[in-house]
Amino acid sequence: MQQPAPIRECADVDADRFGRDVASAYRPAVLRGVVREWPAVRIGLESAEALARYLGGLASGAPVDAILTPPEARGRIFYDDRMEGFNFLRRKLPLSQVLEQVLRYARFEAPPAVAAQSAPIAECLPGFLREHALPLLLESIAPRIWLGSRVVTPAHFDESSNVACVVAGRRRFTLFPPEQAKNLYVGPLDFAPTGTPISLVDLRAPDFERFPRFRDALAAAEVAELEPGDAIYIPPLWWHHVESLAPFNVLVNYWWKGPPDAPIEAPSALDCLLHCLVNLSHVTPPQRRAWQALFEHFVFDADGGRGDGIPAHRRALYGPITDEHAARIRAFLAGKL
Repeated sequence: MQQPAPIRECADVDADRFGRDVASAYRPAVLRGVVREWPAVRIGLESAEALARYLGGLASGAPVDAILTPPEARGRIFYDDRMEGFNFLRRKLPLSQVLEQVLRYARFEAPPAVAAQSAPIAECLPGFLREHALPLLLESIAPRIWLGSRVVTPAHFDESSNVACVVAGRRRFTLFPPEQAKNLYVGPLDFAPTGTPISLVDLRAPDFERFPRFRDALAAAEVAELEPGDAIYIPPLWWHHVESLAPFNVLVNYWWKGPPDAPIEAPSALDCLLHCLVNLSHVTPPQRRAWQALFEHFVFDADGGRGDGIPAHRRALYGPITDEHAARIRAFLAGKL
């Protein structure tokens, strides 16, 4: 199997360089040692037990989303055999209970996998925020914690930019450019075990007879292993397969939409994709090509003269759209659904 290329690495990155050279490039980047001075990183290097005690002491008791996979899944978050459900149980548990289970399962030879996923730190570990800032980003970008045993998240994408910081354990990130979606054999867009659609290919043991185009995806892939204190920047819509490699793993991530110095809450473009799939499902191939041309002109070609000939006060859809105008358009569309 072809080995992916290494993800580019950037050293000595501050907020200015991150915005200028990293986030603006629309390429993934590994940021070695960017959080090596975090207290939790230093404590985790002592032992998993020491870090569990530290985090348990900061935990608020608020429940977090946790998943549990059986031993035969080998930590892979996926569908069940008939694709009627998923291969894990989902629970609401206090973080302290997840910590206890992770440490206990670390002693098993073939353990189940347990993980707390995407838990807002302000809710479950409020004391963590005081000593664990990420100066690359605005303080208003809220961090989340991912804590668990050996878990594998299949290749998926996020609509937001992402900086993920390894606090404990090791993680292997394998990334694919957005245009590789056709070679990743993506599962149902409206039924996925993660927040967004996933690749059906098991990266640890790809079935090239069933998924022959995945060889092309691997040829375009990039990979990096992160140690405690390292971080990675993942641009929006880049597919990423994430494998936790140690019995005890902790990661903190930051999601935002827009530039890193001016985060905004934006509506989901995936919703638009789903809406298009439904509304264009009945059209003939010639009409599909016609709609493709319209989308290319009005949506994707920013310099295509979309508003030529229209008075300035009527060009609202062809430039920066105000919140007021966006609300009117959404109300108009909602009335038609």
